[in-house]
Amino acid sequence: MSKKTEELRKIKFHTKRDYQKALYFILEPIEEYYREDKKGHLNLGYTGAVYSKKTQEIEAFLRPLWGIAPLLAGDKNEQWQERYLAGIKAGTNPESKDYWGTAGDYDQLLVEMASLSTALLLAKEKFWDVLNSTEQENLAVWLLQINGKEMPKSNWLFFRILVNLAMRKCQMSWSKAQLEKDFEVIDNSYVGDGWYFDENLEQRDYYVSFAFHYYGLLYAKQMEAEEAERSAILKERAAIFAKTFLYWFDEKGEAIPFGRSLTYRFAQSAFWAALVYADVEAISWGKVKGILAGNMTGWLAKNIFNEKGLLTIGYHYPNLVMAEGYNAPGSPYWALKTFLLLAVPEEHPYWQVDIEPIQHEKKVMPISEARMLVTVNGNHNQAFVAGQIEQKQAHIDAKYSKLVYSTAFGVSVSKGSIYYKQGGFDNCLALAEVQECKYYRSKLLTEEFEIQKDRTINVWRPWHDVQVHTTVLPYGEWHIRIHRIEADRELHIIEGGFSVPMAKEDEEENYTEGIMYHSQIGTTSIWNVAGWEELEMQVPEPNTNLFFARSTYPTLKRKIKKGKTQVISLIGGITTARDQEIQIPKVLLVNGGITIDGAEGKKNFKIDYI
Repeated sequence: MSKKTEELRKIKFHTKRDYQKALYFILEPIEEYYREDKKGHLNLGYTGAVYSKKTQEIEAFLRPLWGIAPLLAGDKNEQWQERYLAGIKAGTNPESKDYWGTAGDYDQLLVEMASLSTALLLAKEKFWDVLNSTEQENLAVWLLQINGKEMPKSNWLFFRILVNLAMRKCQMSWSKAQLEKDFEVIDNSYVGDGWYFDENLEQRDYYVSFAFHYYGLLYAKQMEAEEAERSAILKERAAIFAKTFLYWFDEKGEAIPFGRSLTYRFAQSAFWAALVYADVEAISWGKVKGILAGNMTGWLAKNIFNEKGLLTIGYHYPNLVMAEGYNAPGSPYWALKTFLLLAVPEEHPYWQVDIEPIQHEKKVMPISEARMLVTVNGNHNQAFVAGQIEQKQAHIDAKYSKLVYSTAFGVSVSKGSIYYKQGGFDNCLALAEVQECKYYRSKLLTEEFEIQKDRTINVWRPWHDVQVHTTVLPYGEWHIRIHRIEADRELHIIEGGFSVPMAKEDEEENYTEGIMYHSQIGTTSIWNVAGWEELEMQVPEPNTNLFFARSTYPTLKRKIKKGKTQVISLIGGITTARDQEIQIPKVLLVNGGITIDGAEGKKNFKIDYI
């Protein structure tokens, strides 16, 4: 570990100075990539994306503005200001060899306009007032291209809203009609209790927090006087959202690994920074500070930088396997959105209070609008999901459709589609045709789903003639899974448990009906309650789990014939230390239900198909 990394990991994220120091640590490695002969472009690497190399370099130049703009809003740094002014002048000048170019419909350049517009809003005197009239006109013309472009009816519409807001604040022409039209779509995407869907009705992920609410709060703060009613609505929605989004963070500040764009990492906590910026005290400032401090210190303790200090594509470690097509070398700097806190004045009460621990009032929290049931067990939060899906990006089955997502044990994605070990099938049921035992399928789309106070239910079809009715019953750090399968073909089915990292000192306990595997971070366990035939520890392809480069997880297996089959399992992801005894719950099948008796007490679940 380098001396710089050691210093970075000592930052407590309590004071404004802490955030400034962390930002400078993150920005410093980028400095050598700025070139006088190519202004407004950064070449941070050579991995591909769905957009051109030129666009990747523009993205890499503009995304650090998410941190630099708030920094310059409350502080002076002539070096960074001059570097960005030079790039902005060249990039928006059609006569320059470094001109960013004309944006097309659905263009990635439209996305990157958001950070530039935010810079104009937060630090107008640093990024606009110092330009001459020609330079201002060039910048305005380049940004206002967005008003004539086709865009997804999603969080992207906020990019156009921010451009028009920035132009309004800079006394340039802007389109009120376009802004109102875009807000109409945003409002129609609101599903209640603070939650939005993102273009696709079945999609609820971090874009609700670091896009919809983040931009909404930015707008609300900027327009408090001019549009008091809209600003109040946006703030109220964010305040309501905070009450349930809080449960996506465990008591250490680790957030649930769920959905796409996980390579944006500590952008997970950007929403809380936006609450402070907009002065919306949805929960106490001390608790907000606790979430931000926990999430930021947790991330900076992980291996998220390369040997030169650049943020990498990946999650807990560099990992291209889990990436989306729009993840280019500069994309991870979207994480700097959390540094919006630097635009908050020193006298704000947030900076004056002490950190309060992250504590949750409820141990089981149904969030129907997010289509999940979250359970809290000390430093371990689990999200039991039903009816979620995103239909365009890579690994959507792994990132949206697994049965449970954990802040302690992570989640795995596929590295292939032929053999089971390639699939990263932790925490899901995988099925393949018996004749080949290849091309395993897990849950993707759901036909029906329910989020109840004590369970989730998914009805899904891996093939047109195979229906699976899955009920999951949470019980502390354990849960019951019940699959009722109606199939017109013979199948090989495998139930996967929680993943853990592999190490020589791990201990594996094998029993007739179950496995207990004790790792350095906790225990993963799986037990046959009814219907299963085999037990086996799986070692999937490396780099499939987002937390652990080498992982393992327990499984239950069997073959089923045509007709109806029911299988029931007990799954545990237990964070208890190795030297502490783990109580395995007793499961009793009774007429009309299941009884579980263990450390959480005796609980009865009514089940109508046993």
